[in-house]
Amino acid sequence: MKSLNLLLFALLAALTLTLPASADHNSPEALKARIAPEGRLNVVGAGEGVENVADVAAEPQGAEGVYESVCAVCHSAGIAGAPRTGDVAGWESRIAQGMAALVEHAVDGFQGATGVMPPKGGNAALSDDEVAAAVEYMVELSR
Repeated sequence: MKSLNLLLFALLAALTLTLPASADHNSPEALKARIAPEGRLNVVGAGEGVENVADVAAEPQGAEGVYESVCAVCHSAGIAGAPRTGDVAGWESRIAQGMAALVEHAVDGFQGATGVMPPKGGNAALSDDEVAAAVEYMVELSR
């Protein structure tokens, strides 16, 4: 029993020596310093009053701009089963579903037997109208 008491005393002493020397370690200031972010995001040209990227309104893009910046990534190369823009045969069955179905699949996303369409092409910042315009643009190039 004496050796158990000695062991417990040694453990307690070791724990006491590893604790911080001051109570400041648990102060609100010390806590804030430990959890503070490592850096900040600076938005180029944002000006005064902009706190983060979400505060910077994206300029609406035209149909061709949305296509070039988002849709073409998959639709120019046929990635993930995407019909290639300009491939009349690849678009024929999709166009037959109607523009409303195509826009719905582009906005909400779609998983079919031949491929996957992520919602808004993977760019949630696009408006539904921008996506619809890009779909119409691709359809016109693929008739």
